[in-house]
Amino acid sequence: MSPSAREVLADNLKRLRFERGWSQEELAHRAGLHRTFVAHVERQVRNISLDNIERLADALEVKISVLLDVLSK
Repeated sequence: MSPSAREVLADNLKRLRFERGWSQEELAHRAGLHRTFVAHVERQVRNISLDNIERLADALEVKISVLLDVLSK
């Protein structure tokens, strides 16, 4: 079964954040979001708007499509 969009987003968000050595708080600050919001997105308990996906992508300096790309595991 294919992963859900929430799972893909959460996995990519965590991976990219870890690659940069950033805490959830650092990513949230760079994206102009609250740390608990980022934590909820990473735990897949929060529905996220396209606007906020764009803010996270901008903060990570990647295209939105990178956050939603299903990587082979």
